[in-house]
Amino acid sequence: MKIRKCFSCGTYTFKLECPKCHSQTYYPKPPKFSLEDKYGKYRRKLKLVKRNED
Repeated sequence: MKIRKCFSCGTYTFKLECPKCHSQTYYPKPPKFSLEDKYGKYRRKLKLVKRNED
């Protein structure tokens, strides 16, 4: 069994559905590490846009 994370409330569980809010869960795997960060420019731009929205 692998641990899963809720989309809505961020609770960790082993179930397909969150026990607190009954939303769908997913596997919270981090992206693979690479010295050649192909999408770093887009990630930083998205982070900047999200920061400006708040």
